[in-house]
Amino acid sequence: MADASSHPRRRAIKNIVLGSLAMGTASGVFARSAAPGKEDKTYSMKGNINHAVCRWCYGGIPLEEFCIAVKKMGIVAIDLVGPKDWPVLQKHGLYSSMCNGAEINLEDGWNHTEFHPRLIKNYSEMIPLVAKAGYKQLICFSGSRRNLDDETGWKNCAEGLKQVTGIAEKHNVTLVMELLNSKIDHKDYQCDKTAWGVELAKRIGSENFKLLYDIYHMQIDEGDVIRTIRQYYPYLSHFHTGGVPGRREINDSQELYYPAIMKAIVDLGFKGYVAQEFIPTPKDAKGQLASLQQGVTICDV
Repeated sequence: MADASSHPRRRAIKNIVLGSLAMGTASGVFARSAAPGKEDKTYSMKGNINHAVCRWCYGGIPLEEFCIAVKKMGIVAIDLVGPKDWPVLQKHGLYSSMCNGAEINLEDGWNHTEFHPRLIKNYSEMIPLVAKAGYKQLICFSGSRRNLDDETGWKNCAEGLKQVTGIAEKHNVTLVMELLNSKIDHKDYQCDKTAWGVELAKRIGSENFKLLYDIYHMQIDEGDVIRTIRQYYPYLSHFHTGGVPGRREINDSQELYYPAIMKAIVDLGFKGYVAQEFIPTPKDAKGQLASLQQGVTICDV
């Protein structure tokens, strides 16, 4: 992916104190307090949302420990994990809901033909690995505009992606392009509006190409979240959360009301995954995981 200095996901991972291991296992922080003499009970999910979490937001917590903690929470999947970490997820009975590892970075994407040879090679090799591991979705990115107009961006992306969607169809894997804001976090990113991604999907014309609707990013660049999700629902296969502004917790400290957004998604019959992708405010593992539990509970409608 992108250099750590230019990519919030990588910056966050770099800045998390790796010494959180010394804080001890935090997997027990989710048990609700019980009366003396009674066992604590973990939160019981309602079953309407398939809850996931993005690994990069908790990069300071060792993966084994993280898996134990999130499973106890009721989370069933982890996003943005590559092949080297799949065995750890499998050991703990967790699903890889949005695989990564074939992309170059967020800037060098499908909209520039000079990157096509490398991307085609990467995705042609990764798609069978995703399928063999039993997973269904692999992330991709449009890349930065670098002065490209919309038409050229659509043309180039479609031309390149059509060379690998056949492989995706054969292996029952969906390539999922993430919608990112170009106003704050990813200046110049081309697929920065839902309508742009939908037009690309129409040109590709494959059920194995969909969009990742990142609620945080799209609130920044276009707003009108619930209506947009309803309008373009057939093209959306995955959701990410995040508080606006700042990509912090999705509680009442920010402007979005996530229960209403989740209810709209459930009402549409969505059976995919909703992954928490906010950067927790606490610096310690226990606090970070408590923030995650809160976010999952808010979204469990």
